[in-house]
Amino acid sequence: MQLSSTSFHDQQAVPTRLAFCKPSAVGHVALSDNRNPHLAWSGAPAGTQSFALICHDPDVPSRADDVNREGHTVAADLPRVDFFHWVLVDIPASWHEIAEGAMSANVTPRGKGPLPAGGPRHGINDYTAWFKGDQDMEGLYHGYDGPCPPWNDERLHHYTFTLYALSIARCPVDGAFTGQQVRQAIGGHVLAQASLTGTYTLNPTLLNMVKA
Repeated sequence: MQLSSTSFHDQQAVPTRLAFCKPSAVGHVALSDNRNPHLAWSGAPAGTQSFALICHDPDVPSRADDVNREGHTVAADLPRVDFFHWVLVDIPASWHEIAEGAMSANVTPRGKGPLPAGGPRHGINDYTAWFKGDQDMEGLYHGYDGPCPPWNDERLHHYTFTLYALSIARCPVDGAFTGQQVRQAIGGHVLAQASLTGTYTLNPTLLNMVKA
């Protein structure tokens, strides 16, 4: 099975328009266009009943002590954890593509709601936990919300989109389900999978290195 995108190339930088945040001369960062990328796939095996899609960043700091703090940096060797940016299940087996901007085209304070009943279902992404306690942003963040790594992080972040071809038509998760819950629920039902990875940073030093 193959997964591709016209929005970015594998192992190359994710365009700013797909990000939650973009670099800014004032305050380091500003909100960006937050468009979901175009994704297309082919070669699903016989017996595929549905697809599941997960986007995660494995480079998120395991501690937030120095995140986005003036005069501090997040060390590259700090242990990292997964941060889920997009969780989508029950994608019909007849689908072969998701258009750019079809499921996210802006930043929605307090989060986008779930998709209409009867079709694919969005789980919540990890901005739900990140914004907890923020009176302006707290909420359930369903669907896609793009990159916004710490602007003082020494590590380049990677965003891996993984499509799973499943032998079941409905993923056995309900409610405000998470990426980790989907990973567990599809165990034993995966017929094939394919991945595509983009990179992103808000650190000016790393940005200059990437451009060079």
